[in-house]
Amino acid sequence: FKPVFLGTAHPRSELAQHRRVVNSQKCVRAGGKHNDLEDVGRDTYHHTFFEMLGNWSFGDYFKEEACSMAWELLTEVYEIPRDRLYITYFGGDSSLGLSADEECRDVWLRLGVPASHVLPFPLKDNFWEMGDTGPCGPCTEIHYDHVGGGRNAAALVNQGSPDVVEIWNLVFMQYSREVEGNLLPLPQHHVDTGMGLERLVTVLQNKRSNYDTDLFTPILDAIHKGCGGPRYQGLVGDADVGRVNMAYRVVADHVRTLCVCITDGIYPGLSGAELVLRRILRRAVRFCSEVLHAPPGLLASLVPTVVEVLGDAYPELTKNADQIMDIINENEATFLSSLERGRRIIERTVQQMEPSTNFPAEVAWSIYGNLGFPLDLIDLMLEEKGISLDSAGFNKLALEDAKRKAGGPQAGQLKDINTSLDVHALAQLRSNNVPATDDSPKYAYTLGQHGQYEFSPCQATILMLYRDQSLQKEVGAGQRCGVILDRTNFYAEQGGQASDRGYMIRSGQQDILFPVESVRLCGGYVIHEVTALETLRAGDRVQLFVDEAQRLACMTNHTATHLLNFALRQVLGDNTEQRGSHVTAERLRFDFDTRGPVTVEQLQQVEQVVQDVIKQNEVVHMAEVPLTLARRVQGLRAVDEEYPDPVRIVSLGVPVESVLSRDSEAAMQTSVELCCGTHLLQTGAVEDLAIINERQLVKGISRVIAVTGGQAKRAREVGQCLAMEVDSVSLRMKQRSTSIPQMQNLSKEVGQLTEVVASTAMPQWQRKELQTILKALQRTANTAIKKLEMQQAEKKAQSLLAKHCNQPVIIDTIPAESFSILMKVVNQLCDKSPGTSVLLLSPQVSGEVLCACQVSKNCLPVFSAADWAVAVCTQMEGKAGGSPIVAKGSGNAKGMQGALTTALEFAQSKL
Repeated sequence: FKPVFLGTAHPRSELAQHRRVVNSQKCVRAGGKHNDLEDVGRDTYHHTFFEMLGNWSFGDYFKEEACSMAWELLTEVYEIPRDRLYITYFGGDSSLGLSADEECRDVWLRLGVPASHVLPFPLKDNFWEMGDTGPCGPCTEIHYDHVGGGRNAAALVNQGSPDVVEIWNLVFMQYSREVEGNLLPLPQHHVDTGMGLERLVTVLQNKRSNYDTDLFTPILDAIHKGCGGPRYQGLVGDADVGRVNMAYRVVADHVRTLCVCITDGIYPGLSGAELVLRRILRRAVRFCSEVLHAPPGLLASLVPTVVEVLGDAYPELTKNADQIMDIINENEATFLSSLERGRRIIERTVQQMEPSTNFPAEVAWSIYGNLGFPLDLIDLMLEEKGISLDSAGFNKLALEDAKRKAGGPQAGQLKDINTSLDVHALAQLRSNNVPATDDSPKYAYTLGQHGQYEFSPCQATILMLYRDQSLQKEVGAGQRCGVILDRTNFYAEQGGQASDRGYMIRSGQQDILFPVESVRLCGGYVIHEVTALETLRAGDRVQLFVDEAQRLACMTNHTATHLLNFALRQVLGDNTEQRGSHVTAERLRFDFDTRGPVTVEQLQQVEQVVQDVIKQNEVVHMAEVPLTLARRVQGLRAVDEEYPDPVRIVSLGVPVESVLSRDSEAAMQTSVELCCGTHLLQTGAVEDLAIINERQLVKGISRVIAVTGGQAKRAREVGQCLAMEVDSVSLRMKQRSTSIPQMQNLSKEVGQLTEVVASTAMPQWQRKELQTILKALQRTANTAIKKLEMQQAEKKAQSLLAKHCNQPVIIDTIPAESFSILMKVVNQLCDKSPGTSVLLLSPQVSGEVLCACQVSKNCLPVFSAADWAVAVCTQMEGKAGGSPIVAKGSGNAKGMQGALTTALEFAQSKL
């Protein structure tokens, strides 16, 4: 209901008609402003997922009615004893200039609540905010005392006591928090109440804890059965030895959250809601393995029990149970593997650290960010080793990362300042009776007699200007502003399609163009972002011209998106649901449900289905129909409340009247969608579609990017050229050259081609095919080079053995093209003569000298290969390193003779 609070709901939408609503909604609180994640498990009443029962008023009833309805429901319908209920209200805040909400207090007193049960609390407890900005207001909360018995529990309210718990919050939306932090009164007052079902059930079933209700006990029993440890006893704090009861609560809560989120299309991932879900899953896995000592797979085994508890209310859980289990098991296995890798990295880093130093922040940040290794586990492992983390360095890296992530959206917010009407501006426009923009001319285009699209200019009047978040009648030359018109032929960004660009001219001033850079729709008003080259005033008559090439490209790509959606369902099955799309003049992006990666064959089939419809040059039928009629269409995606009524239906090849006729299955056999976008009039103009990228965003959701027309043709041509280059390399590879440099050049060519194939716009099916071939060619080249190097090394080793027969130390110079060959010669000498220690130098054309050595195990620990190489390479002004057995380095040819002498002297001193 956020668009209603902000005033941005389209005035013709079903959403905008609501005045009173009651509902139940799935809520997850585990990230952002309202974050309960770390509290979950510690007590018996916080959850990451809970069901919120709510009643809402949009400019209708307010405090009096909201409080009396809540009191009636609790005390008369549910028959909760009145003496167990305590009321809190907002006690005021002098720093914000807000007085106490005495109006609310007096309502409760009039309802008969004793004054000792009506308590004032400060801003942090009784002032509710949606986020850092936006609608907000004082709230009144109803708390329940689980103990009762005639006691006065007022002192325990809002004190974190498990016995006195908030059950219902009534929020009175009467202010808007501005970007600057100040509060402005909202034009309309709203009510938003929320009562947690789990807490209510606890009261009605006369339990002391949410986890003792039938919403949780079957899951807790299943956990006990799965881990075989002690039963759940409901203990908290110090009484909960080993945190076993906390683990039960964490796992029971988190598995419910995972089931509900995965069913709703949110999968554990790396950003936003997906990242929060990944943290929830990993927290549950840790409590399973570290506290409950359960085998892997316990978490997924609980899914059928969750489905049993919640399946009646949410039937979609039953349908997706197997998928939920697969995703949980996969993510658990990945996390356990990441934990093992993280532990190894910590061990290795600790071994290499100087004594009495802090653990490096960079390493901790890397395993925390890249492997998802929990920070508390890093601290715990280091504590066991008596080492501290460089916390200051870690916090600095975290701060830099947060700033980097915050940079993008904030920049975008500044850019939108002249096109985003706030709640106050929208209210002012409506109170001044400024009509919503008629944007129907955006659909006024035709096909000319030669097949070209013709877009008519649009005459309009400026109704209002918007700059620096305020409505203005006049904007001076050189200033950027939003222009609100009575009508427009510009398409505002919505439905995933980018906005039009173009220009406007003032009547009588044909030579001055006002460029339109972006267009947005807000509460029924279309705002054109314009740079005023001369003063613009309300009342000015203007003529609007869209950028025809950009508009036509968007139309082509939007129609192609509908074709693609249809083709994906045809090839992958009817369960393939759209998850999102974005259409620009350059390309289209489409996200959808998938059971696994899309294969090469499926990509080819999808493209073929699209091309068949393009060739048929089907007519694109479009019509506005009443929402009630649209809801009857079989196979149509769920109709959102935010759609303006009437809605626009786009049907390929079948007239909309046929689609709407009773028992019609047209929407199952062709593309029929609700869409406010601009489309081609016939599919033939798409010409071609090439999917140039396909990847899984997260488990279960794939994203494809496609291009159309000339771009698709170019992508196919590029694909053919690259395929020919790969064929050429493949042919030369089959000739099996005996020259190492030739094979190395071929290997390098394969590497370069691999990079080009990965980054070039070409059909994705072809990219996948070529990548498979190139991977095999790279393996073949590497194997051939290794084989040739071994043969060369063996020859050199044989001649050196003959030269230094049965010597305990071999020191010599040989020609070798690389470290790889030199090292292989050293290894072969030591293999053939196990008691011998070997050091070889190889001068290069560049003036560099390579050094490789190996020490016989019999000579350890007195004789170290690393020390030997360092001594020799230092003589040549170079560097070296390695282990006690094997080492390598390099230096300058000028010091080579001295280095040979040093090598012999060093060896003699150790043997």
